[in-house]
Amino acid sequence: MPRIRSLLTALLVLLLLAGCRFAGDGAPAVAPQVTAPSTLEPAPTPQFRNPLTGLPTDTDLSGQKPVAVMLNNLKQALPQQGNGQADILYEVLAEGGITRMMAVYQDPSAVDTVGAVRSARLYYWQLAQGHDAVYIHAGGSPEFYTARQNQGATTVDGVNGYYSSAEAGLFWRDRERVAGHHYDYEHSLVTSGQAISTVLARDGLLGPHSQGYSYEMDFVEDAIPAGGQAAQVITVPFSNYKTGVFRYHAEDGLYLAEEYGEPYLDGNDGSQVAVTNLLILQATCTVVDSGGRLEVDLSSGSGWYACGGRLIPITWRKGAAQEQLRYYTQDGQPLALQTGKSYVCIIPTTREITVE
Repeated sequence: MPRIRSLLTALLVLLLLAGCRFAGDGAPAVAPQVTAPSTLEPAPTPQFRNPLTGLPTDTDLSGQKPVAVMLNNLKQALPQQGNGQADILYEVLAEGGITRMMAVYQDPSAVDTVGAVRSARLYYWQLAQGHDAVYIHAGGSPEFYTARQNQGATTVDGVNGYYSSAEAGLFWRDRERVAGHHYDYEHSLVTSGQAISTVLARDGLLGPHSQGYSYEMDFVEDAIPAGGQAAQVITVPFSNYKTGVFRYHAEDGLYLAEEYGEPYLDGNDGSQVAVTNLLILQATCTVVDSGGRLEVDLSSGSGWYACGGRLIPITWRKGAAQEQLRYYTQDGQPLALQTGKSYVCIIPTTREITVE
């Protein structure tokens, strides 16, 4: 029995030694404890999303009216400001071959300077109405003012009416609005996201959507058109005066915009306008007066959708002024856009894009 006890004692000592190490002074030190790796928590699902982009937001914006701001696009008025922060950019002909942009912001509060603000056209207002947006402009065509009066509608005008006054606190002139540039008076009217949010909320214009309205657009994480045509460079001719070019940047999956042979920039920070979704819509454009102003038929038509360096033909429909634009694949299914910003070009039916 003593021999068995001795063996057991020796075995116990060996086991203790195996679980210890000796420090430099010979004192035993306890071996480090090995713990099981902690289970990684899954990333939280965003609770809210921007209805115009599908991108996550901290607050619920789905029930709030966006704002739509007219932007001057004459060469001598560039660079624009705030265009790079828009959720959606619309570009359509005005007259004489020039174009204007309409920048749509779901939440303008974080936007810097916005401008130069320019005049309204009826079809731009119809695009804004499709978003149930507050329409911000500086003057407008006779057709626009007649339609607005007939509807008894309110828009935010920086040239005529209350909002053109200094008292309103919404617009101001800045002929040095971009460092290194000096602008003619007609290219100097600006506002800001903070002014828009503060003034329009104060006056009850910026608030919940009209009763029954919801923006019906599906966003997915991968909307790259399956089987689509390779589209690294897309050239979009609006007129003999204005052509847009969109170059795909594979590193971040965005189309970078160019115009007049140069990058299309946001004058606030010098960044190039870049979007995830590019939509080119063909529409009938008809000259309606001696000033060359146009009527643009927004009822329906055909076009193209580009995302992720691929392009497919699509159809589109809007119809009544208050209806939103809806996009469809060639087999008639609703088109889902990829999560991110969008650029919508509306060109005459007589113009065709070029794809490389």
